Amino acid sequence: MTAVSGVIDSHAHIDFPHYTDDRDDMLARMRDAGVSDVICIGTRLTHQDGPRNLAESADFIWFTAGVHPNHAQDQDDFDNLDAYRAAVDHPRCVGIGEAGLDYFYDRTDPQRQMTSFRCQLQVAQETGLPIVIHSRDADEDMAATLEEFAAKAPLKGVMHCYSSGADLARRALDIGFYVSFSGILTFGRSDELREIAASIPDDRLLVETDAPYLSPAPLRKIKRNEPGFVVHTLAKLAEIKGRPVDEMASITAGNTRRLFHKMEKGA
Repeated sequence: MTAVSGVIDSHAHIDFPHYTDDRDDMLARMRDAGVSDVICIGTRLTHQDGPRNLAESADFIWFTAGVHPNHAQDQDDFDNLDAYRAAVDHPRCVGIGEAGLDYFYDRTDPQRQMTSFRCQLQVAQETGLPIVIHSRDADEDMAATLEEFAAKAPLKGVMHCYSSGADLARRALDIGFYVSFSGILTFGRSDELREIAASIPDDRLLVETDAPYLSPAPLRKIKRNEPGFVVHTLAKLAEIKGRPVDEMASITAGNTRRLFHKMEKGA
């Protein structure tokens, strides 16, 4: 594969215990692979020290703060606006989330998920920070909720690890959102997803690993994904869009910095 540089992994969970034994080596491999920056995504307010501490430790690590829909059940502050406001009040916090709706797993009451999601959307609009969206088997509720909020005030965000249908992608684009693709884009069964990726305008595309999950082809046998592997997803996206890999790296990195605007300022 062509060597690239300046790639950004827009979504990874490098604070997870999967990396406890070799986190520094993993980050070195990431840099060697041409990945310049990584955003460590928050999933629980009670575990927010992990992403924040990593972002404070290196100028190429950034973080977000929020509550994943599958953790809304175990977070006392799932509906506490002040707790969300405090969590994102940090110079290296570039977004809110991972927030959203997940009806695939029966882990959290849908109403509790929705309450948490709406709180995070409100804080995203108050602060001007982008929101990182997790959506699984919830296309209509997701689209309707985003459209409701976007009709009231400016709202920026990204549909992370996109694997939903074409209609949700279109409606998200219509309100100004970005769409991020993970290693799923490289899977053999992902023809429909590749068709959706081909339809996304170049200026709305991001790439990510969602590490430690979803290792891309040709690394599927490596169960633990890591940020350096994002270059394989980038290469597949470049192929789909008919672009040189280095050009697609520049496009997606520029989009990431524009969406997560605090990265551009070097905050």
